[in-house]
Amino acid sequence: MPFTFFKSLEIPEIILIEIKNFQDNRGYFMETYKKSEFLDNGIDVDFVQDNYSFSVQNVLRGLHFQKEPYSQGKLVMPYKGEIFDVAVDMRKDSPTLGKWIGIKLDTGKPQMLYIPPGFAHGFCVLSKDAIIGYKVTAEFSPSSDCGIIWNDPDIGVKWPIANPIISDKDNKLLSFKEIIEM
Repeated sequence: MPFTFFKSLEIPEIILIEIKNFQDNRGYFMETYKKSEFLDNGIDVDFVQDNYSFSVQNVLRGLHFQKEPYSQGKLVMPYKGEIFDVAVDMRKDSPTLGKWIGIKLDTGKPQMLYIPPGFAHGFCVLSKDAIIGYKVTAEFSPSSDCGIIWNDPDIGVKWPIANPIISDKDNKLLSFKEIIEM
């Protein structure tokens, strides 16, 4: 079994996955995805695209999502460094609509976060730099690309960095209220 646990978080559909790290004097080996194990733990998805991101310290990316019918589930894992990873529930019929979860992920403790379709996602880099990989359940669709402004007071994400480095695109994202009213 390549995983230590699959743990539902405060929003039960978001799942923290701890990976077994097989280590010896040569280095280490980890299995980061195994369909049968994911199915056994209630994650029945097909990943169709892998993404790879490099960012320097204090970069904040997000909060991004794709509108239906191209909504993406994501399996997020840092390959290098430490991040604060955030998911915001955007499902209009959900009892946790607008609620968020944030968790530190770093390569020193091999964990991944599964975020199902219907959630906005973002992260900030806590280490000198970070490399993040994530599998997604739908291909990127430019016409469905959307996002919530990172500092929306109605969401209230408590980012653990001051003065984040943010792209022009992310600084122009909509508020949660604007998106919900669409």
